[in-house]
Amino acid sequence: MRGVCYQSIGVVEWLELPDATLESDRDAVVQVEMAGMCGSDLHPLFGREKGLDPGTVMGHEFVGKIVAIGSSVRAFSVGDRVYSPFSTSCGNCFYCLGGLTSRCTLGQPIGWRKQGQGLHGAQAELIRVPLADGTLVRVPVGLSAESALLLGDNFSTGYFCAEMANIAPNGVTAVIGCGSVGLLSIMSAQFQGARNIVAIDPVEERRHKAMELGVVAFEPGSAALDWLMQNTSGRGADSVMELVGLPDAQRLAYEIIRPGGTMSVIGCHSSPAFAFAPSEAYDKNLSYRTGRCPARYYMGLLSERVVQQKWNIGAMITHRFQPSDCKRAYDIFANQKQGCIKSVFEFT
Repeated sequence: MRGVCYQSIGVVEWLELPDATLESDRDAVVQVEMAGMCGSDLHPLFGREKGLDPGTVMGHEFVGKIVAIGSSVRAFSVGDRVYSPFSTSCGNCFYCLGGLTSRCTLGQPIGWRKQGQGLHGAQAELIRVPLADGTLVRVPVGLSAESALLLGDNFSTGYFCAEMANIAPNGVTAVIGCGSVGLLSIMSAQFQGARNIVAIDPVEERRHKAMELGVVAFEPGSAALDWLMQNTSGRGADSVMELVGLPDAQRLAYEIIRPGGTMSVIGCHSSPAFAFAPSEAYDKNLSYRTGRCPARYYMGLLSERVVQQKWNIGAMITHRFQPSDCKRAYDIFANQKQGCIKSVFEFT
């Protein structure tokens, strides 16, 4: 098989690899149909997250068909079309039973190998999925590959972010970062009753995409702050959803939130320090909520809604590539060229 592999900071290659095979009786091997590129992939690629082994297959979002199952797999058969969250989960431990599948005691993130341990990712022709019964979901009739892929991470994460934001329908919600997760967070906040949303992003195409969802949008700067002050009687945003994961975004979130507001943070921060001090959070009576989305739980919660309500979440995908074109694909995605918001590799 071949896969898109991390080689060193800034370098990915389409390489020949040993075929993914069953290593446990609870495994499945999936032939990948479509795999996503995510902002989280850029952290090791840009050197913000250290330790990823060279040769690791990138990516953690995929849709495909099962081609092999272990003897203990009961929920699936060879030939089933499935999609997956970005981390594995057993479905039976304390955390899985409580809905916090991202903290499964046996779970592992997909697409992260360090010192020879961990799982290869999804940007390959085949992927091994441990704990298949608790991790994979069969693609229901009426759910597109694009929507399934986004449910495995971006939409579930956006919905989780909006739920953590303690949204008040009559309040004002600010969204910092309008990549695919940010845009899906806007949609999720609207589904949860938000009527007054302001989006903040430096990229013009992303602001336009946010405005197509019916919200106002600004570049970071005084115009956004002026709008917030005018529309909140000078208080600031009731809820802020921060989806960037960089110190400047964290500081901006603090500056625009009102006293007593809720900050919901999905941006994956690699900096060891906060951009605001504990004393500043204290002085604002700030509620700060963050964490890895339990995507497997939210997939079960949201998949039928996407089908029944005909939510067009797949519209977030703007670019499609062959995996052999991975260098150009990552350049366009990472540097937001050509109006790129969400990119996928197509294997069929």
